[in-house]
Amino acid sequence: MKNIELLVLDMAGTTVDEDNVVYKTVMNAVNDYGYNVSLEKVLSTCAGMEKLEAITSLLKEIGGNEDEALPIFENFSDHLKEAYQTLDVKPINGVEDFLISMRSKNKKVVLNTGYTSEIALQLLNKLHWKENVHFDALITADDVSESRPSPEMIHLAMKKFNITEPEKVLKAGDSVIDIEEGKNAGCGLTIAVLSGAQSKTELENSNPDYIFHTISEAEKIL
Repeated sequence: MKNIELLVLDMAGTTVDEDNVVYKTVMNAVNDYGYNVSLEKVLSTCAGMEKLEAITSLLKEIGGNEDEALPIFENFSDHLKEAYQTLDVKPINGVEDFLISMRSKNKKVVLNTGYTSEIALQLLNKLHWKENVHFDALITADDVSESRPSPEMIHLAMKKFNITEPEKVLKAGDSVIDIEEGKNAGCGLTIAVLSGAQSKTELENSNPDYIFHTISEAEKIL
């Protein structure tokens, strides 16, 4: 079995259940500008991407006006702040025990996300997850210059914990972009989970090493 020392785990849909609120908010923000996109379309196009980039890609795909990406993104950010105030956020089934178990085995756990740190911290506060209890570090879109599937966030996580061999890193996420990010970094293991944005058929296209229902199932291979 591979000797995994670092787990880089996506947040929404992988460790955190926020009821797809982000993608629903993207959908509403885009549709406020006179478009008519479905949640399904948003999930298949935008999952795992930094959100301004996601909105730009979506507009491109539906033949919309890409100049509207920035105002739509600002509209999205305002609505998301409001949605998060009232949102009931919970850990995905089994994840909290999984994180604590991994850390007890001296593995480092890094949460990474295409969100801003402001949004990511809001989620963590709602979950009452603490650094050095549930995870070792948080890396967000704000910490890097290139968004996923660039491996920059994983490289930063490795640097933080002096891990030089990417084979010792596991990357898990609920979108093709997460798996591509892991492969671009040369990770020893890439795991796709069905607890979030994309379907098994979509995820299979990225050839992850495993597809699990939830990340806690990875316990059996670690």
